[in-house]
Amino acid sequence: MRVLITGFEPFGGEKINPSWEAVKDLPEKIDGVKILKKELPVSFKGIKEKLPQILNKTMPDIVILTGQAAGRANITIERVAINIMESKKEDNDGYKPEDEPIFKEAPAAYFSTLPIKRIVKSLRNNKIPAAISNSAGTYVCNTAMYVALHHIAINNLNIKAGFIHVPYIPEQVLEKPQPSMSLEMIRKALEITIKESIKDQ
Repeated sequence: MRVLITGFEPFGGEKINPSWEAVKDLPEKIDGVKILKKELPVSFKGIKEKLPQILNKTMPDIVILTGQAAGRANITIERVAINIMESKKEDNDGYKPEDEPIFKEAPAAYFSTLPIKRIVKSLRNNKIPAAISNSAGTYVCNTAMYVALHHIAINNLNIKAGFIHVPYIPEQVLEKPQPSMSLEMIRKALEITIKESIKDQ
């Protein structure tokens, strides 16, 4: 069994992205399962091009995408990705879409196929603040979740996939009144998420 877990590069003027900082130092194996780690670009067009290539190359059994969510105080497990790209700020390529579908003539939305409620319960049992989120937004995080689930659906692949948003880490909020979570706790949350996700495989 193989688990692909991704994080994003920094964006929005930040020097680091806690999603990738947490992902890159995960163990190479968890409960005997190989962990594949990839850093994704904060690019609408880049995600549409590169993420399917990564999926085809790695052929994982489970895909766990992660990203930074400013303002959120807990680990949030996303329930749904919608077929829209819209942003008030440019991505790292300088692109700022408005009311643009990710894929034309594709489904309006896809639901996560990870065991989202069980993941939240396990995180809380381990004293990690966690919740289900019903909106992954319309920025690159939502695009990544949609692209992964769409690729899996149209190719009839037996892959479970979903998205997790993580808070800022403390060093990012030294001069701004935003909630944060330690990198150690975020990394532990991702390990727990992986362990819960592989139970059904």
